[in-house]
Amino acid sequence: MSASPLEALIFDVDGTLADTERVHLWAFNQAFAEFGLDWHWDDALYSELLQISGGKERMLHYWRACYPDMRELGSMALADTVNRLHELKTAAYEGAVHSGVVSLRPGVLKLIEEALNADVQLAIATTTSPVNIAALMRYALGADWRLSFTAIGDASTAPIKKPDPQVYLQMLAALQLPPTQCLAFEDSSNGLRAATAAGLATIITPTRYTAHHDFGDALRVLPDLDQVGLAQLHQWHMPKISTPSSITSAESAP
Repeated sequence: MSASPLEALIFDVDGTLADTERVHLWAFNQAFAEFGLDWHWDDALYSELLQISGGKERMLHYWRACYPDMRELGSMALADTVNRLHELKTAAYEGAVHSGVVSLRPGVLKLIEEALNADVQLAIATTTSPVNIAALMRYALGADWRLSFTAIGDASTAPIKKPDPQVYLQMLAALQLPPTQCLAFEDSSNGLRAATAAGLATIITPTRYTAHHDFGDALRVLPDLDQVGLAQLHQWHMPKISTPSSITSAESAP
């Protein structure tokens, strides 16, 4: 069996391109305080809430789980409140990013530059908002950051959140490539499930919030991308001729 060429790298954003979750957590708590709520999410709770993809969805899940008997808000008022909370949270997050508290994870910028120099396409597949992506990437890559990416999928283009593969299927269509010619990069089990459901081999770089997730279906699980280059990715990406009974521990090891 001949190897399919590696033509594109598809990146998740939060936790993958940058370790943003601690800043998102801070921004959620800032929004709650500004809105006058007595909510406070700590690390342990936030790790659990990250099982829910999407900031608005996360807040709704928490609200309904903690206050199931609340009747004073109708469905529209509840949606309006969550939307306002999300606006406040997004503003707090943007301000934090612009202040320089977030940077790309080790090896990410080097891999992006190597891919661009080798004419390997880049794409983003995330469930976060376009505003959050722009804030991070503009700070990390400069005003022309969008020119580095062939396609970008986000909460505005893919409303069905991970672990549904919608955003990855959209990116494959935009890239005009089969999944066998692409690699995905994720940090969470929901992201891994979304990518593999779209047929993509996936590299996982966990964060402290996702280290306990099940990554059994990942191509590799790495602490970061610091020592990873295109040559290594090509080697890992090459399909192997094997049956389930003949897969060796070396091939399945992270």
